[in-house]
Amino acid sequence: MIADLHAAVGRIKALLDAEGCWYETFAHEPTRTSEEAAATRPGYALRHGAKAIILRVKRSKRDKFFVMLVFPADRKFDAKAVKNYFGARDIRFASEDEVARLTGGIQPGGVPLFGNLFDLPVFATPQLFGVERIVFNAGDRRFSLAMRSADYRRLAQPEVFPFV
Repeated sequence: MIADLHAAVGRIKALLDAEGCWYETFAHEPTRTSEEAAATRPGYALRHGAKAIILRVKRSKRDKFFVMLVFPADRKFDAKAVKNYFGARDIRFASEDEVARLTGGIQPGGVPLFGNLFDLPVFATPQLFGVERIVFNAGDRRFSLAMRSADYRRLAQPEVFPFV
């Protein structure tokens, strides 16, 4: 295992160990895109990949907040569905600086699916749970983790709505 991984990697593994969850890990060259990451994970296709993105949602000049969306890596999210769900005037991707601030220094592309570790509300699409196992970068662009999608749902407790 790579010695200098982000602390979130250890937090996620500790959570899974404490809950008795099955998982497997992959150390690899840094990846930023879902396609690059899929190539480093033997036995998993892009559809098994889970993508976590952080959005800033703006309802009004004063009502702005960040959320995490989690969805299959082979899909794109529907911005209109997300805006409608939140009653938002505008949504945008969090900047690299905002992602780092919200996650304690994690880089885009390495953000894990556990927004609850960073006090971020987590929203997942139902399609994420259409495969038995999901795989994702787990806090570092050089480290991936696969786990059962049902365990992820139980531990992260995302609010589920269709946005892909």
